[in-house]
Amino acid sequence: MIKENGNDYKEIVFPIPTKLNLKEKAYLKKIFKRFPENEITYAISDEQFTLFLKSIDIQQFQNELDKIQREIKSSSLLVLFEAVMKKIYSIKSYAIKNNKRIYVGYNNEIKVKDKKAKETNRQQYFYTSGNNFSENNNLIPPEFENKIICGDSFEILKKLPDNCIDLVFTSPPYNFGLKYESDNDSHYWENYFSKLFEIFSECIRVLKFGGRVVVNVQPLFSDYIPTHHIISNFFMSNKLIWKGEILWEKNNYNCKYTSWGSWKSPSNPYLKYTWEFIEIFAKGSLKKEGNIEDADITADEFKKWVVSKWSIAAEKNMKGFNHPAMFPEELATRVLKLFSFKNDIVLDPFNGVGTTTLVAKRSNRRYLGIDIAKEYCEKAENRLSETLF
Repeated sequence: MIKENGNDYKEIVFPIPTKLNLKEKAYLKKIFKRFPENEITYAISDEQFTLFLKSIDIQQFQNELDKIQREIKSSSLLVLFEAVMKKIYSIKSYAIKNNKRIYVGYNNEIKVKDKKAKETNRQQYFYTSGNNFSENNNLIPPEFENKIICGDSFEILKKLPDNCIDLVFTSPPYNFGLKYESDNDSHYWENYFSKLFEIFSECIRVLKFGGRVVVNVQPLFSDYIPTHHIISNFFMSNKLIWKGEILWEKNNYNCKYTSWGSWKSPSNPYLKYTWEFIEIFAKGSLKKEGNIEDADITADEFKKWVVSKWSIAAEKNMKGFNHPAMFPEELATRVLKLFSFKNDIVLDPFNGVGTTTLVAKRSNRRYLGIDIAKEYCEKAENRLSETLF
């Protein structure tokens, strides 16, 4: 880039094999008079032609060159014009504005004045407007700290004060043929989601300002119910900020090929999936308050885990725990270290056999795990008691 007469240009130099005569130079001057000097101009000597380029309508420039070439038959100009156009076409422009390709001043073109003010005016995460979330956070009562509680999550969560949980991490019952002890799969979907959202509403209430909700969910592919979308819509309609989505690739390459839909036909093929979704939401603010010394994620872990596709093998010991839908400890470890600080309070309202609470204890987080199945709560307690430090 070069500055000429107060303007920034891209400088391109072309050798001139044959010296141009006065008539040819006059035609060059005639061409460039048709374009603003602060966008494109030139300099010429006996040995070289220098083009100063800032922006140009390439098609208009090509048309002008063709017109001049028809007026004056000059092999020297023809060679020069061909070289100029070939070079211009080969240069990658930064942007297009008013049909003109921009070659310099990229930062000026994309720089947004008062960026923060403009972001505010256009309302980032506009769907959270009017959330009325209190920024006053509370302590969790001692009787709920580091506890596994057997019972209905909705009823138990109602006993907690507002804004006392740092992170909610859970995987609600799938309810698509996996038989839970205390969950009846014959529920109508409307009733299922109604009950689920009652519990999630309480999770939102007890979540601290700036706290996160992380939900592991698999769409009900067999029933064509996009559970992850339904759950995301619920949280966003309740004014939580959608922070992102992680694809959990389970490396389950041995998918059961029991159903193909329309075999070898586009009529109705049945799609198969080897991953689940992890939906992340924040309450009131994307930034979570915490002490930097309580962040226990390493640099390598951070760089790897912020890439939102995680390849983690599925839990292999579900039969041993008599639980049909456990997520692995590695998944919980990543979620807790990426979205919470040490000593934070972690809630799992569908705690099952206690993977969330186990990982919370191991990683120096406090926890509250709730599940309606007594058998699962006992297993969760046993896993905690076996944890060694």
